[in-house]
Amino acid sequence: MSVSNDKEDQVQHYLDLANQSVRGKLKIYIGMSAGVGKTYRMLQEAHDLLRKNVNVKVGYVETHNRKETHALIEGLPLIPRRQVFYKGKQLDELDVQAVLLLHPEVVIVDELAHSNIPGSKNEKRWQDVVDILDAGIDVITAVNIQHIESINVEVKQITGVEVKERVPDKLLQMADEVVNIDLTARELITRLQEGKIYDHHKVQQALTNFFQPEKILQLRELALKEVAGQVERKVDYTVTKNKTWQHERFLACISTSHEAAQRIIRKTGRLASYYNANWYVLYVQTPHEELDKIPLAAQRHLINNLKLATELGGEVVQVKSKHVANEIIQTAIDKKITTICIGKPHLNLFQVILRTSLFNQLLKTLSEKDIDIIILS
Repeated sequence: MSVSNDKEDQVQHYLDLANQSVRGKLKIYIGMSAGVGKTYRMLQEAHDLLRKNVNVKVGYVETHNRKETHALIEGLPLIPRRQVFYKGKQLDELDVQAVLLLHPEVVIVDELAHSNIPGSKNEKRWQDVVDILDAGIDVITAVNIQHIESINVEVKQITGVEVKERVPDKLLQMADEVVNIDLTARELITRLQEGKIYDHHKVQQALTNFFQPEKILQLRELALKEVAGQVERKVDYTVTKNKTWQHERFLACISTSHEAAQRIIRKTGRLASYYNANWYVLYVQTPHEELDKIPLAAQRHLINNLKLATELGGEVVQVKSKHVANEIIQTAIDKKITTICIGKPHLNLFQVILRTSLFNQLLKTLSEKDIDIIILS
Protein backbone atom coordinates (compact mmCIF):
# COMPACT_ATOMS: atom_id res chain seq x y z
CA MET A 1 0.00 0.00 0.00
CA SER A 2 1.32 3.45 -0.90
CA VAL A 3 2.08 6.22 1.61
CA SER A 4 -0.56 8.36 -0.08
CA ASN A 5 -3.25 5.74 0.54
CA ASP A 6 -2.15 5.39 4.18
CA LYS A 7 -2.62 9.12 4.68
CA GLU A 8 -6.04 9.03 2.99
CA ASP A 9 -7.08 6.15 5.26
CA GLN A 10 -5.92 8.09 8.34
CA VAL A 11 -7.83 11.18 7.26
CA GLN A 12 -10.97 9.13 6.65
CA HIS A 13 -10.52 7.47 10.05
CA TYR A 14 -10.46 10.85 11.81
CA LEU A 15 -13.44 12.07 9.78
CA ASP A 16 -15.36 8.95 10.83
CA LEU A 17 -14.45 9.61 14.47
CA ALA A 18 -15.55 13.22 14.13
CA ASN A 19 -18.90 12.15 12.68
CA GLN A 20 -19.38 9.67 15.51
CA SER A 21 -18.68 12.32 18.13
CA VAL A 22 -21.21 14.97 17.03
CA ARG A 23 -22.35 16.60 20.24
CA GLY A 24 -25.97 16.27 21.25
CA LYS A 25 -28.20 19.32 21.57
CA LEU A 26 -28.83 20.82 25.02
CA LYS A 27 -32.07 22.45 26.15
CA ILE A 28 -32.26 24.01 29.61
CA TYR A 29 -35.40 25.09 31.43
CA ILE A 30 -34.67 27.85 33.96
CA GLY A 31 -36.96 29.02 36.73
CA MET A 32 -36.77 31.55 39.55
CA SER A 33 -37.44 28.88 42.21
CA ALA A 34 -38.75 25.42 42.96
CA GLY A 35 -42.40 24.92 42.03
CA VAL A 36 -42.64 27.06 38.89
CA GLY A 37 -43.18 23.99 36.69
CA LYS A 38 -39.82 23.12 35.09
CA THR A 39 -40.08 19.35 35.61
CA TYR A 40 -43.75 19.43 34.57
CA ARG A 41 -42.82 21.16 31.30
CA MET A 42 -39.98 18.71 30.60
CA LEU A 43 -42.31 15.73 31.03
CA GLN A 44 -44.92 17.36 28.80
CA GLU A 45 -42.24 17.76 26.14
CA ALA A 46 -41.22 14.12 26.56
CA HIS A 47 -44.81 13.06 25.84
CA ASP A 48 -44.90 15.31 22.76
CA LEU A 49 -41.67 13.77 21.48
CA LEU A 50 -42.95 10.25 22.15
CA ARG A 51 -46.10 10.96 20.11
CA LYS A 52 -43.81 12.01 17.25
CA ASN A 53 -42.02 8.64 17.46
CA VAL A 54 -38.83 10.16 18.86
CA ASN A 55 -36.76 7.74 20.95
CA VAL A 56 -36.97 9.68 24.22
CA LYS A 57 -36.27 8.32 27.70
CA VAL A 58 -36.44 9.72 31.22
CA GLY A 59 -32.99 9.44 32.80
CA TYR A 60 -33.84 11.18 36.06
CA VAL A 61 -36.75 13.30 37.27
CA GLU A 62 -37.58 14.52 40.76
CA THR A 63 -41.32 15.06 41.23
CA HIS A 64 -41.07 16.01 44.95
CA ASN A 65 -44.37 14.11 45.35
CA ARG A 66 -46.26 16.75 43.35
CA LYS A 67 -49.34 14.93 42.07
CA GLU A 68 -49.66 16.79 38.76
CA THR A 69 -46.00 16.22 37.94
CA HIS A 70 -45.97 12.60 39.10
CA ALA A 71 -48.97 11.79 36.91
CA LEU A 72 -47.02 12.82 33.80
CA ILE A 73 -44.43 10.07 34.34
CA GLU A 74 -47.00 7.42 33.42
CA GLY A 75 -46.48 6.20 29.87
CA LEU A 76 -42.91 7.47 29.55
CA PRO A 77 -40.00 5.02 29.16
CA LEU A 78 -37.80 5.29 32.25
CA ILE A 79 -34.14 4.38 32.59
CA PRO A 80 -33.73 2.70 36.00
CA ARG A 81 -31.73 4.75 38.46
CA ARG A 82 -28.36 3.65 39.76
CA GLN A 83 -28.78 2.58 43.40
CA VAL A 84 -25.91 3.35 45.75
CA PHE A 85 -25.46 2.77 49.47
CA TYR A 86 -23.94 5.77 51.21
CA LYS A 87 -23.62 6.23 54.97
CA GLY A 88 -26.05 3.39 55.59
CA LYS A 89 -28.74 4.71 53.21
CA GLN A 90 -29.79 3.55 49.77
CA LEU A 91 -29.74 6.51 47.41
CA ASP A 92 -30.67 6.86 43.74
CA GLU A 93 -28.52 8.50 41.08
CA LEU A 94 -28.68 9.05 37.34
CA ASP A 95 -27.28 5.94 35.64
CA VAL A 96 -25.05 7.56 33.03
CA GLN A 97 -23.69 4.25 31.73
CA ALA A 98 -27.21 2.96 31.13
CA VAL A 99 -28.06 6.14 29.22
CA LEU A 100 -24.95 5.75 27.06
CA LEU A 101 -25.65 2.07 26.48
CA LEU A 102 -29.31 2.54 25.50
CA HIS A 103 -28.37 5.67 23.52
CA PRO A 104 -31.81 7.28 23.07
CA GLU A 105 -32.19 10.27 20.77
CA VAL A 106 -33.27 12.43 23.73
CA VAL A 107 -32.94 11.97 27.49
CA ILE A 108 -34.64 13.95 30.27
CA VAL A 109 -32.32 14.80 33.17
CA ASP A 110 -33.69 16.83 36.09
CA GLU A 111 -31.86 18.62 38.94
CA LEU A 112 -28.90 19.82 36.86
CA ALA A 113 -27.07 21.33 39.86
CA HIS A 114 -27.20 18.10 41.89
CA SER A 115 -24.00 16.89 43.57
CA ASN A 116 -23.35 13.20 42.97
CA ILE A 117 -22.62 10.74 45.74
CA PRO A 118 -18.89 10.61 46.58
CA GLY A 119 -17.20 7.92 44.54
CA SER A 120 -19.22 8.61 41.40
CA LYS A 121 -17.37 9.11 38.11
CA ASN A 122 -18.29 12.80 38.13
CA GLU A 123 -18.65 15.13 41.08
CA LYS A 124 -21.66 16.96 39.59
CA ARG A 125 -24.66 15.97 37.51
CA TRP A 126 -23.95 18.74 34.99
CA GLN A 127 -20.73 16.85 34.24
CA ASP A 128 -22.81 13.71 33.62
CA VAL A 129 -24.86 15.76 31.17
CA VAL A 130 -21.71 16.84 29.32
CA ASP A 131 -20.68 13.17 28.99
CA ILE A 132 -24.12 12.33 27.57
CA LEU A 133 -23.95 15.24 25.12
CA ASP A 134 -20.48 14.17 24.03
CA ALA A 135 -21.96 10.77 23.15
CA GLY A 136 -24.29 12.48 20.67
CA ILE A 137 -27.45 12.28 22.80
CA ASP A 138 -29.75 15.31 23.12
CA VAL A 139 -30.47 16.38 26.71
CA ILE A 140 -33.42 18.31 28.14
CA THR A 141 -32.70 19.49 31.67
CA ALA A 142 -33.72 22.05 34.29
CA VAL A 143 -32.16 24.32 36.89
CA ASN A 144 -33.18 27.14 39.23
CA ILE A 145 -31.62 30.55 38.65
CA GLN A 146 -30.01 30.56 42.11
CA HIS A 147 -27.77 27.67 41.07
CA ILE A 148 -25.98 29.63 38.31
CA GLU A 149 -22.37 30.14 39.41
CA SER A 150 -21.71 33.75 38.39
CA ILE A 151 -24.77 35.19 40.15
CA ASN A 152 -24.22 33.24 43.37
CA VAL A 153 -23.31 36.42 45.28
CA GLU A 154 -26.42 38.27 44.06
CA VAL A 155 -28.61 35.34 45.10
CA LYS A 156 -27.06 35.35 48.57
CA GLN A 157 -27.78 39.07 48.90
CA ILE A 158 -31.41 38.48 47.93
CA THR A 159 -32.15 35.33 49.93
CA GLY A 160 -29.55 35.43 52.69
CA VAL A 161 -28.55 31.88 51.76
CA GLU A 162 -25.39 30.77 49.97
CA VAL A 163 -26.34 28.07 47.49
CA LYS A 164 -23.75 25.29 47.58
CA GLU A 165 -24.81 23.33 44.50
CA ARG A 166 -23.92 25.42 41.45
CA VAL A 167 -23.71 25.10 37.67
CA PRO A 168 -20.98 26.91 35.69
CA ASP A 169 -22.11 29.58 33.22
CA LYS A 170 -20.28 27.80 30.42
CA LEU A 171 -22.99 25.12 30.47
CA LEU A 172 -25.62 27.74 29.65
CA GLN A 173 -23.37 29.01 26.88
CA MET A 174 -23.25 25.45 25.50
CA ALA A 175 -27.05 25.27 25.43
CA ASP A 176 -28.82 25.34 22.08
CA GLU A 177 -31.95 26.61 23.79
CA VAL A 178 -32.65 28.20 27.18
CA VAL A 179 -36.30 28.55 28.21
CA ASN A 180 -37.61 30.52 31.19
CA ILE A 181 -40.56 29.03 33.09
CA ASP A 182 -42.17 32.12 34.54
CA LEU A 183 -44.86 32.77 37.13
CA THR A 184 -45.81 35.93 38.99
CA ALA A 185 -44.95 36.09 42.68
CA ARG A 186 -48.66 35.83 43.52
CA GLU A 187 -49.14 32.73 41.33
CA LEU A 188 -46.13 31.03 42.91
CA ILE A 189 -47.24 31.81 46.47
CA THR A 190 -50.75 30.57 45.65
CA ARG A 191 -49.29 27.28 44.37
CA LEU A 192 -47.32 27.01 47.61
CA GLN A 193 -50.38 27.67 49.79
CA GLU A 194 -52.37 25.06 47.87
CA GLY A 195 -49.74 22.44 48.72
CA LYS A 196 -48.59 22.06 45.10
CA ILE A 197 -44.93 22.72 45.91
CA TYR A 198 -44.28 21.39 49.43
CA ASP A 199 -46.27 19.40 51.98
CA HIS A 200 -48.70 21.56 53.96
CA HIS A 201 -46.64 21.38 57.16
CA LYS A 202 -43.71 23.06 55.32
CA VAL A 203 -45.76 25.88 53.79
CA GLN A 204 -45.58 28.39 56.64
CA GLN A 205 -41.83 27.99 57.03
CA ALA A 206 -41.37 28.49 53.28
CA LEU A 207 -43.54 31.63 53.33
CA THR A 208 -41.50 33.02 56.20
CA ASN A 209 -38.12 32.29 54.62
CA PHE A 210 -37.70 31.96 50.86
CA PHE A 211 -41.17 32.56 49.40
CA GLN A 212 -41.50 36.25 50.20
CA PRO A 213 -42.85 38.47 47.38
CA GLU A 214 -39.84 40.83 47.33
CA LYS A 215 -37.38 37.92 47.12
CA ILE A 216 -39.38 36.15 44.43
CA LEU A 217 -39.58 39.35 42.35
CA GLN A 218 -35.80 39.82 42.47
CA LEU A 219 -35.12 36.18 41.57
CA ARG A 220 -37.70 36.44 38.78
CA GLU A 221 -35.86 39.47 37.42
CA LEU A 222 -32.55 37.53 37.47
CA ALA A 223 -34.16 34.62 35.60
CA LEU A 224 -35.73 36.88 32.96
CA LYS A 225 -32.46 38.77 32.46
CA GLU A 226 -30.47 35.54 32.16
CA VAL A 227 -32.72 34.06 29.48
CA ALA A 228 -33.01 37.38 27.64
CA GLY A 229 -29.22 37.63 27.66
CA GLN A 230 -28.88 34.10 26.31
CA VAL A 231 -31.29 34.85 23.46
CA GLU A 232 -29.48 38.11 22.66
CA ARG A 233 -26.11 36.37 22.58
CA LYS A 234 -27.53 33.65 20.33
CA VAL A 235 -28.82 36.25 17.89
CA ASP A 236 -25.53 38.18 17.93
CA TYR A 237 -23.50 35.05 17.38
CA THR A 238 -25.57 33.19 14.80
CA VAL A 239 -27.64 35.81 13.00
CA THR A 240 -26.23 39.33 13.02
CA LYS A 241 -22.55 38.72 13.62
CA ASN A 242 -20.36 40.77 11.27
CA LYS A 243 -17.14 38.97 10.43
CA THR A 244 -15.25 42.28 10.41
CA TRP A 245 -16.37 43.05 13.95
CA GLN A 246 -13.83 42.39 16.69
CA HIS A 247 -15.27 39.95 19.19
CA GLU A 248 -14.83 40.90 22.86
CA ARG A 249 -12.08 39.22 24.87
CA PHE A 250 -11.78 39.95 28.60
CA LEU A 251 -8.79 39.76 30.95
CA ALA A 252 -9.37 39.63 34.73
CA CYS A 253 -6.28 40.63 36.73
CA ILE A 254 -6.10 39.24 40.27
CA SER A 255 -3.77 38.96 43.23
CA THR A 256 -3.87 36.74 46.33
CA SER A 257 -6.47 39.04 47.91
CA HIS A 258 -9.17 36.35 48.22
CA GLU A 259 -12.50 38.18 48.30
CA ALA A 260 -11.40 40.83 45.81
CA ALA A 261 -10.11 38.21 43.39
CA GLN A 262 -13.32 36.24 43.71
CA ARG A 263 -15.41 39.33 42.91
CA ILE A 264 -13.26 40.23 39.90
CA ILE A 265 -13.47 36.66 38.55
CA ARG A 266 -17.24 36.43 38.98
CA LYS A 267 -17.94 39.84 37.46
CA THR A 268 -15.58 39.31 34.54
CA GLY A 269 -17.11 35.89 33.95
CA ARG A 270 -20.54 37.52 33.96
CA LEU A 271 -19.42 40.12 31.41
CA ALA A 272 -17.88 37.44 29.22
CA SER A 273 -21.06 35.39 29.44
CA TYR A 274 -23.13 38.41 28.43
CA TYR A 275 -20.97 39.05 25.36
CA ASN A 276 -20.49 35.33 24.62
CA ALA A 277 -16.78 36.12 24.77
CA ASN A 278 -13.54 34.33 25.56
CA TRP A 279 -11.94 35.49 28.79
CA TYR A 280 -8.78 34.99 30.80
CA VAL A 281 -7.61 35.35 34.39
CA LEU A 282 -4.09 36.66 34.93
CA TYR A 283 -2.24 36.08 38.19
CA VAL A 284 1.23 37.58 38.38
CA GLN A 285 3.25 36.06 41.21
CA THR A 286 5.50 38.87 42.43
CA PRO A 287 8.57 38.15 44.60
CA HIS A 288 6.68 38.99 47.81
CA GLU A 289 3.90 36.52 46.84
CA GLU A 290 6.14 33.48 46.40
CA LEU A 291 4.73 30.37 48.06
CA ASP A 292 7.20 30.44 50.94
CA LYS A 293 6.25 34.05 51.74
CA ILE A 294 2.46 33.88 51.93
CA PRO A 295 0.26 31.97 54.42
CA LEU A 296 -1.13 28.55 53.54
CA ALA A 297 -4.65 29.99 53.73
CA ALA A 298 -3.78 32.55 51.04
CA GLN A 299 -2.34 29.77 48.85
CA ARG A 300 -5.53 27.75 49.30
CA HIS A 301 -7.72 30.72 48.43
CA LEU A 302 -5.66 31.40 45.31
CA ILE A 303 -6.00 27.79 44.13
CA ASN A 304 -9.77 27.89 44.76
CA ASN A 305 -10.11 31.17 42.86
CA LEU A 306 -8.19 29.85 39.87
CA LYS A 307 -10.40 26.75 39.96
CA LEU A 308 -13.48 29.01 40.09
CA ALA A 309 -12.23 30.86 37.00
CA THR A 310 -11.87 27.58 35.12
CA GLU A 311 -15.34 26.42 36.20
CA LEU A 312 -16.81 29.69 34.94
CA GLY A 313 -15.21 29.10 31.55
CA GLY A 314 -12.12 31.30 31.86
CA GLU A 315 -8.57 30.39 30.88
CA VAL A 316 -5.99 30.88 33.64
CA VAL A 317 -2.66 32.55 32.90
CA GLN A 318 0.01 32.41 35.66
CA VAL A 319 3.39 34.11 35.40
CA LYS A 320 6.22 35.01 37.77
CA SER A 321 7.45 38.59 37.53
CA LYS A 322 8.14 41.71 39.57
CA HIS A 323 6.76 43.85 36.73
CA VAL A 324 2.99 43.45 36.99
CA ALA A 325 2.10 46.16 34.49
CA ASN A 326 4.48 44.67 31.91
CA GLU A 327 2.82 41.27 32.24
CA ILE A 328 -0.66 42.76 31.90
CA ILE A 329 0.39 44.52 28.69
CA GLN A 330 2.05 41.41 27.27
CA THR A 331 -0.87 39.14 28.12
CA ALA A 332 -3.35 41.64 26.67
CA ILE A 333 -1.37 41.68 23.42
CA ASP A 334 -0.83 37.91 23.26
CA LYS A 335 -4.50 37.10 23.92
CA LYS A 336 -5.88 39.94 21.77
CA ILE A 337 -7.74 41.34 24.78
CA THR A 338 -10.36 44.06 24.23
CA THR A 339 -11.18 44.77 27.90
CA ILE A 340 -9.06 44.49 31.05
CA CYS A 341 -10.86 44.13 34.40
CA ILE A 342 -9.14 45.06 37.65
CA GLY A 343 -10.23 45.83 41.19
CA LYS A 344 -10.71 49.12 42.99
CA PRO A 345 -7.58 51.16 43.83
CA HIS A 346 -7.40 49.89 47.41
CA LEU A 347 -6.68 46.37 46.15
CA ASN A 348 -3.16 45.00 46.34
CA LEU A 349 -2.83 44.48 42.61
CA PHE A 350 -3.73 48.06 41.78
CA GLN A 351 -1.37 49.39 44.43
CA VAL A 352 1.46 47.38 42.89
CA ILE A 353 0.68 48.89 39.49
CA LEU A 354 0.47 52.43 40.84
CA ARG A 355 3.84 52.09 42.58
CA THR A 356 5.56 51.23 39.32
CA SER A 357 6.82 53.70 36.74
CA LEU A 358 5.13 51.55 34.11
CA PHE A 359 1.60 52.67 34.96
CA ASN A 360 1.64 55.46 32.39
CA GLN A 361 3.06 53.02 29.87
CA LEU A 362 0.20 50.64 30.66
CA LEU A 363 -2.42 53.31 30.02
CA LYS A 364 -0.63 54.51 26.88
CA THR A 365 -0.36 50.99 25.46
CA LEU A 366 -3.98 50.21 26.23
CA SER A 367 -5.05 53.44 24.57
CA GLU A 368 -2.98 52.79 21.44
CA LYS A 369 -4.42 49.31 21.05
CA ASP A 370 -8.02 50.32 21.78
CA ILE A 371 -8.13 48.16 24.92
CA ASP A 372 -10.66 49.28 27.53
CA ILE A 373 -10.00 49.07 31.26
CA ILE A 374 -12.79 48.48 33.78
CA ILE A 375 -12.36 49.03 37.51
CA LEU A 376 -14.75 46.64 39.25
CA SER A 377 -16.26 47.39 42.65
